[in-house]
Amino acid sequence: MALFLFLVIVAIVLGLIGWVVHGLGYLLVIGVVVLVIDIVLGLVRLVRRSRRHRIR
Repeated sequence: MALFLFLVIVAIVLGLIGWVVHGLGYLLVIGVVVLVIDIVLGLVRLVRRSRRHRIR
C-alpha cells in the first residue's frame, strides 16, 4: 500500500512539474504513464486477492 501511495505522489509531482514548466512536457507524460501503470497494478493485485479468497 505504501508503494501505491508513493507512486501516486510521484506521478502527481511529475505531472505538476511538467505542466508548470512548459519545456518539460515529457514529465507530464511520464507522470500520467506512472499513474496509469500504478492503477493497473493495483487492480491486478485486487483481482488476485479476491480470487484467492473466493477459492477457499
